[in-house]
Amino acid sequence: MHSTLLVLMMLAFTNLWRCQILAGSTTKPSSFLVLRNYRKEPIPVTWEKPRIGWKKLNFDGSSKGKSGKATIGGVIRNHKAEFLLGFAESIGEANSTIAEVTALRRGLEFVLENEWSHVWLEGDAKAILDVIRKRKQMNKIRCKEVQRHVSHINSIIPKLDDCIISHVYREGNRAADKLAQLGHQQDEPRIWRYIPPDEVVAIVHEDAEGKIVIRRR
Repeated sequence: MHSTLLVLMMLAFTNLWRCQILAGSTTKPSSFLVLRNYRKEPIPVTWEKPRIGWKKLNFDGSSKGKSGKATIGGVIRNHKAEFLLGFAESIGEANSTIAEVTALRRGLEFVLENEWSHVWLEGDAKAILDVIRKRKQMNKIRCKEVQRHVSHINSIIPKLDDCIISHVYREGNRAADKLAQLGHQQDEPRIWRYIPPDEVVAIVHEDAEGKIVIRRR
């Protein structure tokens, strides 16, 4: 393993050195630049199925920069990766953090409505998930609206028999991301049961097949 790492770092060093020669520089690249180059290696990402008897909620929020228009989306699937429920909704003007917590809250409300008790919660907003998992960090949240949503989320989770919370890169959260994007096209909240919208069908199928999506950022 060490030898492989050494080879990769040497290749990164060589590539950077060539670039500097072409640019007419005589200064050798620093170790910082080598490490920075190395960390950009592609990362394989997949969506994982929940255990038998469990449901998995993937959620996402979207906020358009200048307009501030925000939307939410989410999808709930079973251990066979079968589509059970999806939702997309515009929530007016809000930042991305509010959109993310609103999406998780709405997804959990659907979980309660359907009496699903063993649930895996997954999203790509790591900071939000960390706050949910570590309730002691609540005092670090300054936004009152975010505090309100997080408090509601924390009141729902104990009602479940079992719950897993995890972070995934956006490449593993594509179905929820697509539904959140669809929210920008909706005038009214939309809910899909058992049959996903056409825009999400291919992603749901690829997730079920275990497709690997390469993260290059």
